[in-house]
Amino acid sequence: MRRPAAAALVVAGALALAGCGGSDGGAAELSVGSAYMPQPVSDMAAGFLTITNDGASADRLTSVSSDIADQVTVHETVDGAMQEAEALDIPAHGSLVLESGGSHLMFEQLKRKPKQGQKVSVELRFAESDPVTVEIPVKPATYTPKTGH
Repeated sequence: MRRPAAAALVVAGALALAGCGGSDGGAAELSVGSAYMPQPVSDMAAGFLTITNDGASADRLTSVSSDIADQVTVHETVDGAMQEAEALDIPAHGSLVLESGGSHLMFEQLKRKPKQGQKVSVELRFAESDPVTVEIPVKPATYTPKTGH
């Protein structure tokens, strides 16, 4: 009689541990790369980067802040026109590419104009994941990356 009871406990324990793995298939696993800001020539600046999600769940970039600007907004280009976006999707096992001519960050009402060679600290906030702070290098105003964004 002891063996069936012990076997039942082992099976129940295994099922309980399996449930601890999460029923959503896993969280988003975000990383940021290819970040840069062309040196601003006015009281506004743009920022470009790639957010890669190696996780099994999608997430959304919902807001951005930086100490160099009163406001940082997320923009997308739709039918050739730039417009502010409420949030941008980051697919599971995919990437969100913020690039010149497409979706990008807009730094408005700059408190200071960063110079080439400096770095700008930016906090990215997401719908599900913890915030990520990124140091964005400032490049020449005419900089075009070799990777296409």
